[in-house]
Amino acid sequence: MPRRPTSSAREGDGGKRSGHTFAAVEAIGRALPDVEVTTAWGQPALKVHGKMFVCVASHKSAEPNSLVVMMAFADRDALVEDDPATYYLRKHYLNHPCVLVRLTRIRLDALRDLVVGAHRLVNVQMRSKSDIGSQGTSRPLRDRR
Repeated sequence: MPRRPTSSAREGDGGKRSGHTFAAVEAIGRALPDVEVTTAWGQPALKVHGKMFVCVASHKSAEPNSLVVMMAFADRDALVEDDPATYYLRKHYLNHPCVLVRLTRIRLDALRDLVVGAHRLVNVQMRSKSDIGSQGTSRPLRDRR
């Protein structure tokens, strides 16, 4: 399991916690390979190889200034349990491998960890799917007699 981003003010101000905007997310994303700054559901988003890994939450149940970050269900559940002031869920997002993040609460280092982790997760998923697809097309056909 990847290192869990922490965002609590109890840990000091080394992570420079303050209200962030999508501009901070975009700056982190632009430093990663193959990232496209685009939109998803009408909101700013980051994609890798056409697949969204971070976007501004657009569903009406999400709080304003929230981010959707793709991640494994177990990691998401641990974050929400460890720091519900920063990470949360709404019913709409329960069946999706993502977490909602309050940009006003998260430290910059934790935000960076989330964006990098989501990029890695989606990149690996995309590579796995293409490997499976290419394996399926290379099998020879059997002779019919």
